[in-house]
Amino acid sequence: MKIAIDISQIVYGTGVSNYTKELVKNILKADSVNEYILFGGTLRQSSSLKEFFGSISGDFSSKIVPIPPTLADIIWNRLHSLPIEKLVGNIDVFHSSDWTQPPSSAFKVTTIHDLAPIRFPKMTHRRIYEAHKARFGWVKKEVDRIVVPSNATKEELLSFGVDKARIRVIPEAPSDIFYERGEEQIKNLRAKYGIFGKFVISVGLGPRKNTERLIKAFDLVRKGDLKLVLIGSPQEKVIHTRNIRVLGHVPSEELPALYRAGEALVYPSLYEGFGLPILEAFASGTPVVTSNLSSMVEVAGSAAVLVDPYQVESIVEGISKALRGKIGLSKKGLAQVRKFSWEKTAKMTLAVYDEAKK
Repeated sequence: MKIAIDISQIVYGTGVSNYTKELVKNILKADSVNEYILFGGTLRQSSSLKEFFGSISGDFSSKIVPIPPTLADIIWNRLHSLPIEKLVGNIDVFHSSDWTQPPSSAFKVTTIHDLAPIRFPKMTHRRIYEAHKARFGWVKKEVDRIVVPSNATKEELLSFGVDKARIRVIPEAPSDIFYERGEEQIKNLRAKYGIFGKFVISVGLGPRKNTERLIKAFDLVRKGDLKLVLIGSPQEKVIHTRNIRVLGHVPSEELPALYRAGEALVYPSLYEGFGLPILEAFASGTPVVTSNLSSMVEVAGSAAVLVDPYQVESIVEGISKALRGKIGLSKKGLAQVRKFSWEKTAKMTLAVYDEAKK
């Protein structure tokens, strides 16, 4: 079969970027039968796509078209014109990105990582909300198979009226770099960011990530020089103090060492489609405190300290428990994360592509 995959999202350095890179890399490694066309739309970041093409091997051809995200949204989500075949030729399967849903006569597959923009419109930039809302309409009408990373997200799709027969649950996994060990990088990053002594770490900022309650909980649990290190760009002002450090965006290659240096990952999010930072911390040997709701329970299993994210005292107790039981939690986390791998994810996705033959 000829299979086209939209990889436009890899240029943005997000969780979806990492998902796309790992999925494509592992599919090409696992599949020596089908022919792949890797398609990317961008106006200014074609060099990033070319760099990715040069880093992978397998039976694929590549296509870059000068269509920026805003224009892609108009053409494919709003107008729903320009079939993807006009750009990549005849294909048997088309796996679209999470940003646009072009029309196609092929067997259509897409991945929905979560429904956050639709569920939380007030927490989402209006343009992003409108794009996801329009795309989701076409997904419900036209897509043959919808890949989701968790049963929690599957249940959400069912509540929106999506037919159960079209949904496939395929978990994600941490990249191999999170299993690597080395003290030198930790030392260098401590110096780079000025983080010395013990700290707990949190990934993602904003109302949905529950940053306000997290900071309140940290103020109550703080011991000695223990610091809270926040990774991500704040949507609201976060007070940067001696004990609270906001690092902003951190390159993905630096995350493993920051996890390893931390005493725990504190991830009391109010909603996730999956919760990949939980597995990243597990792979790094770092204890995890996370929410007892949404997909986070699925991902963490019994290896994390689960808390009620709406109760500050519960978060306080969770952090204290993780700090006391670091060694035991680290072992549980490493056992839990071994249930997930990109090799499994790729093979399960290939099985979805094969459904086009039925």
